[in-house]
Amino acid sequence: KLPLTVEEIMNFGESNRELFIKSSTYSIIPITVTEMGLTISWIFSSDPKSISFSVVYQESDDTPLDQCKVLIPMTRCNSHKETIRGQVKVRNAGIYTLIFDNTFSRFISKRVFYHLAVERPVIYDGSDFP
Repeated sequence: KLPLTVEEIMNFGESNRELFIKSSTYSIIPITVTEMGLTISWIFSSDPKSISFSVVYQESDDTPLDQCKVLIPMTRCNSHKETIRGQVKVRNAGIYTLIFDNTFSRFISKRVFYHLAVERPVIYDGSDFP
C-alpha cells in the first residue's frame, strides 16, 4: 500500500516508479483527493507478462471495501507488449485506488513501471480579453 496525495503526484516529475508484485498477490496505490474536477492519469507497463488493473473509489478510509465504487473493472492488460494509458476524472473528494493484481499468476512475480500525473482543469476567467 502506497498512499499518495495529489501534491506528491504533482512532484513526481517525469520519472517512472517501479512496483514489485509477487506471484499470487496484488499492490494498491491509494490517492487521496480533496478537490473536484482534477484528472488523474496513468501510464504503465509490466515485465514479464501481463498484469490485471482496476480503479476503485472510496469516500473515506472508513468506507467498507464492499461499498467502494468500481470506476474501472479488473481487466487483464497485455502491458508487457504495449504501454497502457488511462485516466479518471475526479467527481468527488475521496480515495481513488489503483490496483495492480497479480493473483492469477501462481509462480511469476512481475515488475510494474508506472507514471502518474494529476491535471487541474483550466478555468478561463477572461482576464486576457481587452
